[in-house]
Amino acid sequence: MRVLYIATSFPEPNKGATIYTDLAEALYEAGYEITVAVSEQSRNKKSTELKKERNFDVLRIVTGNYYDVGLIEKGITTLKIPVLMRKGITKHLGHRKFDMILFEAPPVTNVGLVAWAKKKFNCRAYLMLKDIFPQNAVDLGIMKCNSLLFRYFTTKEKKLYKTADFIGCMSSANKNYVAEHNPWLDPKKVEIFPNTKKLIDNIESNESPIRERYGIPNEACVFLFGGNMGRPQYIELLCKAVKECKDDNEIYFLFVGRGTDRYKLEQTIREKDIKNALVIENLPRDEYEQITRECDVGLIVLDPRFTIPNYPSRILSYMEYAKPILAATDKVTDLKDLIEEAQCGEWVWSGDTDAFVTRVKEMAASKELSTIGINGRKYIEDNFNVKNSVDILEKHFK
Repeated sequence: MRVLYIATSFPEPNKGATIYTDLAEALYEAGYEITVAVSEQSRNKKSTELKKERNFDVLRIVTGNYYDVGLIEKGITTLKIPVLMRKGITKHLGHRKFDMILFEAPPVTNVGLVAWAKKKFNCRAYLMLKDIFPQNAVDLGIMKCNSLLFRYFTTKEKKLYKTADFIGCMSSANKNYVAEHNPWLDPKKVEIFPNTKKLIDNIESNESPIRERYGIPNEACVFLFGGNMGRPQYIELLCKAVKECKDDNEIYFLFVGRGTDRYKLEQTIREKDIKNALVIENLPRDEYEQITRECDVGLIVLDPRFTIPNYPSRILSYMEYAKPILAATDKVTDLKDLIEEAQCGEWVWSGDTDAFVTRVKEMAASKELSTIGINGRKYIEDNFNVKNSVDILEKHFK
């Protein structure tokens, strides 16, 4: 089986791993001949390059900067990606044969690229739907409903669903949302394709090198927020929480990652002279894994205005390392159902600041964090192992 994976993000091995690299590696280990074509930011690479990574071919096509940039530059890059990706695939992979195309959304603007690739290689395509756009932009106030821009992207979204032979949704709520808002879709092509992860075994550590490096007290309960800090993550709630807890020595907030709203946390910590909170740029993979081992609670935060059921993949890392979850999200996501079923943490509505701060203080004082974290680890082993994703794809394409 020959797979062409058209990706929007695929970090090099020395820069970390994601649910997408885990899936690609699992497909390779299962005997698939996989080739990845990924759009590469111009700040990272000067020219397009095809080379071996993780034992298979990865084509990095320089298209422009997409992450940690303004909306205008991000929009321009989004429009350039399909054109430049098509040129790169034609030049470097055009002579190859593929049996299956794997791709994710967003961005919905890649639909023309996928439709072209399906025709060129005469094969079917599987969409991993990771966000519902443009409705998410409307929810956040970035785009107006029924505006010209909204109608343009809605047209792209419908074409995206038509182009895909199968649509994999992250959860039951996601699947139901897609079905309800697109009644013309054949229900047989829409299924649950959950975020999954390649699990490691060495989750415990008796050392605390990261705490020591950054001066984090060993006795403090560390709440870790790792990943993107953009508009969807509702950084305002985190800013309020660090201000409310600034005088509590038993609580420490650690934020690791980048994003357009990261500056809000940095500004709050600086202006309020907060000593028990720290923002760190992206860490190398081994260091981020180590700080996850050393933390006590993993944070998930989403804007309360969302009407689409988001399902952040970062929860998997917390569960993998047996860390309890504190999630503050909108009311439509079924993430709260996962947490309740797995008994791996707490959930509150992100529109209720007081409830969030109360949960922070209660979990910091809890003696049950270890047990709660172990519940999460067992749940991810049973339900979110990356091998499950391979099995779902094999059902369609073997």
